[in-house]
Amino acid sequence: MADNLWFILVAIGPILLGGAIAYAMLQRRRLSSSEKARQEEAVKALYDKPQGGRQPSTHSR
Repeated sequence: MADNLWFILVAIGPILLGGAIAYAMLQRRRLSSSEKARQEEAVKALYDKPQGGRQPSTHSR
């Protein structure tokens, strides 16, 4: 009885886990081209905007 349980856990468990991972990867939704463009613009806006909303000063001390 214990030998059969270990066989199931060791041999069949990884197969089931691999199947679940493969299924999840196949079900993952991809971004459309318009969604990708919006995402790129949002990222650029985040990086272009200085923290606190103020422009950095250009004078040196």
